[in-house]
Amino acid sequence: MSRPSVRRSCRPSVGSPRRPTYASPGRRQPAAPAEPDVISASKSAPETDTKSSSGRKKAKSADRKRPAEKAPASGDNVLVFPEPPGKRRKRNILVALCTVLALVCALLAVAIFSPALAVGTVTVSGTRLVTTEQVQAALEPLKGKPLPQISDEEVGRLLAPLVQIKSVSTQARPPSGLLVQVVERVPVALVKQGEQYQLVDVDGVVLAVTADPASVALPVIDGGAGTIGKDLFQATAAVLGALPLDVLSKLSNASAQSVDAVELKLVDGQTIIWGNAGEKELKAKVLAALLKVPVDPKNPVRVYDVSAPRHPVTR
Repeated sequence: MSRPSVRRSCRPSVGSPRRPTYASPGRRQPAAPAEPDVISASKSAPETDTKSSSGRKKAKSADRKRPAEKAPASGDNVLVFPEPPGKRRKRNILVALCTVLALVCALLAVAIFSPALAVGTVTVSGTRLVTTEQVQAALEPLKGKPLPQISDEEVGRLLAPLVQIKSVSTQARPPSGLLVQVVERVPVALVKQGEQYQLVDVDGVVLAVTADPASVALPVIDGGAGTIGKDLFQATAAVLGALPLDVLSKLSNASAQSVDAVELKLVDGQTIIWGNAGEKELKAKVLAALLKVPVDPKNPVRVYDVSAPRHPVTR
């Protein structure tokens, strides 16, 4: 009786994801390779290694922050060279100059502010129209002030009320003396003002007053500034200011019909035709020379014409 044949299906079961393997009889399946041990990243390193690494990092950081220490110089390896003479000389000169400068500054401070150089006496020279007492009284505020602090400008401001003074200069005479040299204005003419006569300079500044014109050897300007006008007065005064004192003292009066027609009168009655104020210095020299010529009684000179100074005329 025959056995029924059994058919085996090679189709895998639906639920199995793997294909079936068939082993031949007598053949052994190779063993699967062993998986190596893997250290997870989360696995902590040994504690001793962490501490030593941290210590090395701290040591390196401390080395960076710590300034480099210089190795002690060995006397056997360092050569000390002497300082160059030029450099030492320059330093000595600089120290000497600074010392001298400091001494000079100290002396200047003592001279400027020290009461030992304060003004005690004021000496005046060059006065004729004003008195020495007037000048000293005007300079009374300078008493007790150190001499180096006094200037010509300050003295000039104090003497400004004295119109007779044109300029001043000062000279210190230590320890306490002050010399004031005065330059006064020069009167050149008399101007009648009422019953009195005023002494005026070339600028018309009234310097003094007198009741007797004969007591002053100056010519009288006819009319004065208030009558003949400012321009004519200035032209006449400029001519008189150019004359030397010996010629000025021989004049009796001066007048001007215009700025180009200035005339002068001598005390002896002669007339001087001056013309305008141009070339007044040359005209003054020519006139002084003509007046020195001996007088001829038979042919006396009545007119001196210096209006053209290079060709003067007498008649």
